[in-house]
Amino acid sequence: MTVHVRPAHTSELADIGELTAAAYTADGLLPDDDPYLEHLRDATTRAHEAELYVAVLEDRPDTVAGTVTFCPQGSPWAELARPGEGEFRMLAVAAAARRRGVAQALVGACLQRSRELGYSAVVLGSLPAQEPAHRIYERLGFRRTPDLDWSPVEGVDLLAFRLDL
Repeated sequence: MTVHVRPAHTSELADIGELTAAAYTADGLLPDDDPYLEHLRDATTRAHEAELYVAVLEDRPDTVAGTVTFCPQGSPWAELARPGEGEFRMLAVAAAARRRGVAQALVGACLQRSRELGYSAVVLGSLPAQEPAHRIYERLGFRRTPDLDWSPVEGVDLLAFRLDL
């Protein structure tokens, strides 16, 4: 199955926000009443302040199967990136599209974008419970970078990963 990644269309932003929030709650990463869900749903702001990409499957080209927020240098959405590094966040795949290469294609698009911009590395933060995503990152060459681990709020610890380009 072929996965196509492209910039998000304005008409898709509400659906992208809901897909992102649904992915985080369906996996049990966040409870249904977590205030961070509103942040995840705000695809409109992400599209204006970062680069928002979607993945569609060849057999369902009108349905967003997944999304990722790429944070170029200067984006207020970047949390870990140092000068000359790209970062991505909020990688989410619809439940019906899992295990079809969607997440790997979205990460690949972020790597390609980082290369286009001449970055030396790509970084990301991930919740410890996101082990399936960690396996994808490691398969693509990312390595755990404990010196960049951090906690955005008390009780939420994020693991850092980095890939030198």
